[in-house]
Amino acid sequence: MLTALAIRNVVLIEALDLEFGAGLSVLTGETGAGKSILLDSLGLALGARADSGLVRNGEAQASVIAAFEAPAADHRATALLVDNGIAIEPGEPLLIRRLVKADGGSRAFVNDQPCSAALLRDLGGSLVEIHGQHDDRGLLNPRGHRALLDSYGRCDTAAVATAHAGWRAATDALAQARTIVANAARDCDYLTHAVEELRKFAPEPGEEATLAEARATMQKGARLTDDLAIVNDCLTGSDGGLAQLRQAARRLDRIAGEEPLLTAVLEALDRAVAEAGEAEDRLAEAAEALSFDPARLDSIETRLFDLRGLARKHQVQPDDLAALRDEMAAKLAAIEGGEEHIAALEKDVAAKAATYRAAAQALSGERQMAAARLDAAVAAELAPLKLDAARFRTIVAQTDEGQWSAHGMDRVEFEISTNPGAPFAPLAKIASGGELSRFILALKVALAERGGADTLIFDEIDRGVGGAVADAIGERLARLAQSNQILVVTHSPQVAARGAGHLLIAKSSDGTVTRTGVHALDDAERREEIARMLSGAEITAEARAQAERLLERV
Repeated sequence: MLTALAIRNVVLIEALDLEFGAGLSVLTGETGAGKSILLDSLGLALGARADSGLVRNGEAQASVIAAFEAPAADHRATALLVDNGIAIEPGEPLLIRRLVKADGGSRAFVNDQPCSAALLRDLGGSLVEIHGQHDDRGLLNPRGHRALLDSYGRCDTAAVATAHAGWRAATDALAQARTIVANAARDCDYLTHAVEELRKFAPEPGEEATLAEARATMQKGARLTDDLAIVNDCLTGSDGGLAQLRQAARRLDRIAGEEPLLTAVLEALDRAVAEAGEAEDRLAEAAEALSFDPARLDSIETRLFDLRGLARKHQVQPDDLAALRDEMAAKLAAIEGGEEHIAALEKDVAAKAATYRAAAQALSGERQMAAARLDAAVAAELAPLKLDAARFRTIVAQTDEGQWSAHGMDRVEFEISTNPGAPFAPLAKIASGGELSRFILALKVALAERGGADTLIFDEIDRGVGGAVADAIGERLARLAQSNQILVVTHSPQVAARGAGHLLIAKSSDGTVTRTGVHALDDAERREEIARMLSGAEITAEARAQAERLLERV
């Protein structure tokens, strides 16, 4: 709900601070007093095009701040704010601020956070509907008619949305399977040859590193063989060092008892023999580890060369060849079992499409019944609004399959015929602005509490009518105000008398500067303003009495 409006330097408005309450608020004033400026200011805050011509003469910029009650958690405005990263504290007002510079350009803020004009338009449309003589938004936009009808008829769209999601997922799976099979079939010969080649070669993950290490070891053994043979001869031959040490130890053992010092020499020789024996064992192990078979080395080098060649051919790492083989084999298997798999997916798509059609047709039936009820409800409102000859109908027509969606298979549009024999046409095609406003009012009353913005503004909805018709308009506005906040710009005393609040728009001048102001009227001032609306420039006693009767009646 709109709670306040602060306007600075907009055309004739120098500074204006307004507060609004729930229910029906009426705005009255002489022709040319500036009612349109007030609505233009609000429209600016709600995302209308920023025109530098709105800036008051001599000022650098104009500004408008609109304050709203914090929207509920499930309100569309809340979703818009969350999606755009704009924080709003629970219970805190929602503040929309718009600045327009005299030299062009504008800025917009929501809760002091900058936002785009596009977001401002979406946000404004979720909070306020403005219905004027040339309005082309709100109920006039066919894109919103389906949602309005669903809300009015309380149509359950969840089953259709679920069925559509399942149908779409099955269709996507089928398309993907067909693409895979088609691509695999195109490369069938290549895949067959490649899989056979890789199966025959049988690469294994980690094989390249194993082969490279084995080759390096053998190559090192080839380089060290001669040196190891010489070392071995020096150590283990018949004339080798170890044999000499053992012979010396045996001789010393026989004479060590002759001299105590020789015992220590014998112990040292025994240790040397032991160490030399260990060295002999280690030398044998090293020779075994570094031994190589030229034929085996050639085989390893050939395998390693072929492995790396295959990897380059398929543009993968050698360790990935085994996975590539399995992937290619799977593609070949898909070709062989592809038709069977696709047939199963086609059956699944057909089943889910049938489920969707059944749910969508059931929803269409609900919409048809809701449309009939809505048509009757609107028809009941037309005669009192001096639209006796007019007819209203809700079109619920099935669209082409390519247009079916999670919302069903229907196109919904409100149409009217204003004269007997005249063809039905969209709401926006009505020539008369007064008829259009009254049609919107009739539709809004019929759709009461069935969605839309919380705040509705009607600009001169009573233009060109009076008496009983004006009274009927006022009665319906008051009825609509039981569930919505209603602001109406009016020239009709019958409508003005229905207001819970009354704002008077007046123009003043000191001879050099002209200003537009707005004044909230008390009970006595209301009677005087309604009397003026009844009698004109000169307020008569009879006009005051009639104003009193109008106020007492409502």
